[in-house]
Amino acid sequence: MNVKTWTVVIDRPVGYIDSYHNVYPINYGYIAGVMGGDGEEQDAYIIAKSKQLPLDSFTGVLVAIIHRKDDNENKWVIASPNETYTVEEILAQVRFMEQYFDAEIEMIQ
Repeated sequence: MNVKTWTVVIDRPVGYIDSYHNVYPINYGYIAGVMGGDGEEQDAYIIAKSKQLPLDSFTGVLVAIIHRKDDNENKWVIASPNETYTVEEILAQVRFMEQYFDAEIEMIQ
């Protein structure tokens, strides 16, 4: 079975500090050409079993979608094709940002 892969352009690499002083412990970016709910390209978190280094881009598979109930966009969660995750493992990696939203995680696959 062929699994669709997605390439994420990283615009907030590991260590990035945003205007709200959030420090990104994982790579974060967008999928060029795929429009999100906010009218901009689809945002995506990159998760990994090991510590991440800052990246410019990453190609992986969609493992989950974070549905924000109090925002107009969802966040995709992209990982290496050979890694599996639980909801708890994903939440642990994205909590630095998702703690500010009422969200639920939908697992893919």
